[in-house]
Amino acid sequence: MPTVTVRYFAGARAAAGHAEEVISAGRSLDELLAELAERHDGRLVSVLRVASFLVDGVTCHDRQKPLPAGATIDVLPPFAGG
Repeated sequence: MPTVTVRYFAGARAAAGHAEEVISAGRSLDELLAELAERHDGRLVSVLRVASFLVDGVTCHDRQKPLPAGATIDVLPPFAGG
């Protein structure tokens, strides 16, 4: 079955409890985020609400477009500093 890899960074990693996970492909980013919210507790859900997302290193602008099989989705929470 085709999959996508979700990688968590900084506070997202702490909230998820691991650095990455593999999820079945064939859904949009919004659908993927809904599944992640069901799998994890409220800490990750809070991070997902404010995070930015990269699909294969490119900012995702169309959250309804199906994710390509084999894609890597990076979850980037807001970072402090400057």
